[in-house]
Amino acid sequence: MARQQGPRISRLYVVKGRVQGVGYRYFAQTVAAEAGVTGWVRNRDDGAVESYATGTAEQLAEYSGRLRMGPRFGEVRSLEEIEAPLLQSDGFSIKH
Repeated sequence: MARQQGPRISRLYVVKGRVQGVGYRYFAQTVAAEAGVTGWVRNRDDGAVESYATGTAEQLAEYSGRLRMGPRFGEVRSLEEIEAPLLQSDGFSIKH
């Protein structure tokens, strides 16, 4: 698990490509646990995957880097990173 150094910040990530039906949300949940970030991930109606994550800048950099790679059978074409308000969250969940 990544070390926590510095203030906690939040980001919203929008991942586009072949990211639904390939285990991407479960991949994101595993990566979040490894990076030590909290938040959630969900499929969007437009075929993208959206994730809200909170952690230190270092933790979020690790998380977004792994999101860019994606799971084995996925293909990430773009990853948009948006500043988001800091919300209280415990753990990391998959929203349905």
